[in-house]
Amino acid sequence: MNLERCLDWRKSIIRIKVTSVYVDNQAKALKFYTEVLGFVKKTDLPAGKFRWLTVVSPEETDGTELLLEPSDNPATKGFKKALFEQGIPLTSFAVDDVQKEYKRMKKLGVLFTMAPTMMGPATVAVFDDTCGNLIQLAQR
Repeated sequence: MNLERCLDWRKSIIRIKVTSVYVDNQAKALKFYTEVLGFVKKTDLPAGKFRWLTVVSPEETDGTELLLEPSDNPATKGFKKALFEQGIPLTSFAVDDVQKEYKRMKKLGVLFTMAPTMMGPATVAVFDDTCGNLIQLAQR
């Protein structure tokens, strides 16, 4: 394989359209992700006994969708449990002001496992999403 062919990927445009967060209860997750975090519902379609349920940033309604994916699969349950017990966030969300979001969310009763902390070029905080995940907020 020649170098030019290996570098062809740079000509391709690949975007993240949908990513998942595994949740114990889709209705509870939708409430938390919209009412507390401020996302808006994008898609809500039947998918067997579950739903294809996505939320997006209100500032980027055609941007990346976050799928509130059921965590019924035993492999997913084990993965989530291990991450949670080790204090590892499942994903990270960007914010303009971590301190402001931390204070706002604390007033709403959100449990943080890590208050805003400088980590190199970013300030991060970690919270429990009430659906079995730790989520990181990051400000660069």
